[in-house]
Amino acid sequence: MLADFPRLSDIHPFYSDLCNTLYDRDHYKLALGQINTAKQLVDSVARDMIRMVKYGDSLYRCKCLKRAALGRMCTILKRQKASLSYLEEVRKHMSRLPALDPNTRTLLMCGLPNVGKSSFMNKITRANVDVQPYAFTTKSLFVGHTDYKYLRWQVIDTPGILDHSLEERNTIEMQAITALAHLTCSVLYFMDISEHCGYTIEAQCNLFRSIQPLFANKQLVVVINKIDVQSWETLDEEHKNMIETLVKESGPNTTMLHMSNVSEEGVSQVKNHACDKLLAARVDSRVSGNKVDSVMNRLQVVYPTARDGVTREAYIPESVKRERELNNKSGKIGKSRIGYAPTKDDNSDDEVEEDDETPPESDDEMMMNGGDTTTLKKKKKTARELMWENGGPGVWAPDYREQYDLADPEWRFDAIPQILDGKNIADYVDPDIDAKLQLLEEEEEQLQAEYDAANMERTDDDDLNEMEQAQVTEIRDRVKIARKYKERSGGRNKPAMPRSIRGRMKDCHDDGAKLKASAIEKRMAKVGFDASQMLERGRKREREDPREKRRASRRANKDEEMEDVVAGEGSDDETMGDGSGRGLSKGAIKRQRKEREQSVRREKSQARSHSRPREPSEMGLKDDVMAKVAKKEEKLGRMKWFGGSGEGDHTKSVHLVKWMNTGKKRNGTHYCR
Repeated sequence: MLADFPRLSDIHPFYSDLCNTLYDRDHYKLALGQINTAKQLVDSVARDMIRMVKYGDSLYRCKCLKRAALGRMCTILKRQKASLSYLEEVRKHMSRLPALDPNTRTLLMCGLPNVGKSSFMNKITRANVDVQPYAFTTKSLFVGHTDYKYLRWQVIDTPGILDHSLEERNTIEMQAITALAHLTCSVLYFMDISEHCGYTIEAQCNLFRSIQPLFANKQLVVVINKIDVQSWETLDEEHKNMIETLVKESGPNTTMLHMSNVSEEGVSQVKNHACDKLLAARVDSRVSGNKVDSVMNRLQVVYPTARDGVTREAYIPESVKRERELNNKSGKIGKSRIGYAPTKDDNSDDEVEEDDETPPESDDEMMMNGGDTTTLKKKKKTARELMWENGGPGVWAPDYREQYDLADPEWRFDAIPQILDGKNIADYVDPDIDAKLQLLEEEEEQLQAEYDAANMERTDDDDLNEMEQAQVTEIRDRVKIARKYKERSGGRNKPAMPRSIRGRMKDCHDDGAKLKASAIEKRMAKVGFDASQMLERGRKREREDPREKRRASRRANKDEEMEDVVAGEGSDDETMGDGSGRGLSKGAIKRQRKEREQSVRREKSQARSHSRPREPSEMGLKDDVMAKVAKKEEKLGRMKWFGGSGEGDHTKSVHLVKWMNTGKKRNGTHYCR
């Protein structure tokens, strides 16, 4: 930002003083200095935090340091709110300033308000400056462009200037003063002799004398405006003498012209005179400067030396001399006017006599030879003349047979004969030309078909019909599009599965799940696979009642448990009936029975949930080290899949801290840290 704003010491003095007038140079530099200081502080904060991040013991600590650094930077920038707001307004105003070139050819208009400056600018340029019948309609510099002598001229309309001291002038008037002081231009000082502007002629002359030092080394034109209301001839002698004396005192570079914007009398003369004066002054300044001598020293002029003493004069053909003499006698140029726009001089010198039976275009076709009117020489018509004689552009087409180079020029416009030198031309035409052409076309079609088949690289598609081949082609195109879409640069910006649905079980009734029969059929049809049998098999499985399956499995488990219990009771009876004299009570038997049932259920549950460990070779791994690496990668992938957080996402939940919530409490609300 600091580099984009202009430095007032490096730009043109005109722009430097204009910025001082519009934005206050001291305020402008102070705001940029404060932004520069803030930039240095932000850089120092960034350096300190980078140095501390190098010693961070975790990602969470690094993230905290980064957050603290950003907070300090934002605090520094918030303090510069006033300077940033001021610079933003300056930037907006600078973007609306006109594109003014201080070094190009410039016409600058000045004078009191409402004397006709903006109206004159609208007359000679394509600008559209607002014109109103009150003072200070123009409040800033307006730039327009005009053309004179194939050169582009810059025209500047300045706000009106009042006759008071420099310290009392406001910002609007100081823009005109700045332009007068720094631009090398031709100045047009406008005066309203009708006094409709609200200021007398004496006041306009006083303003001229007060700003006359700004006209030094400039071409000055005093423009007497509004002569349609008050003509110069009817002006009283006192005011005439006052203005003429003013012009004489200004020096030799000052001239006076009269004009009117309403009747446009003298507008072009004022513009041309001001441009001529400035152009001559610029040429004189370049010629009188030292730059011309340095350029001339680098130029080398070579003068050819005569090889002998023979004098060789310019050679002019006799036909050209006769044509010149003929044109001088007739007073007109022997050139056709056919197709050209008529002018006022076309029929001024030559009158067509009533007895002359020669057609009018014969003057363009015939020319006199050596002044002898009896001897006429045919003049060759140009293609332009022939075009206009035969219907104009788009209708007439030239006959290119005139350009044929044949042994006998008379053959050019002859039709192609059927018999030449006693021989039929048709005999020299091959009668089998059509058949040979057809064979060539068939051979070309065959080669094209072979080339297309080779490019397709098909092996097992030859037995397909046209419809199947079209489907295969469409499937391959879709696969190519999908592969390109997958390999594009922006395709991996999102995770494999969003955090919002990681670890969530998908339901077939969920709209987002692709488990419905219609979705499966549509997806498989895109890749050209018939999913009807697969869907029918899925429907059969859905028709089976899952509750019956669960009931059957429960009955089977219950039967097995009952068998185990019966076997246990038999053993207990045997134990009770032995000869040891020791027996178990009914409560102990119930406890044993319950423990057996729980152990059976536990064994079945472990069998379902635990899998037998396998060797690394059975899992396709080399050794135990590779198995550990694979297990670690699986864990990281599972963490990513289920939306697990890492070390850098450490968060601290809000909980009660002992030292903050112990001791005596005061009544009412309190805040303790």
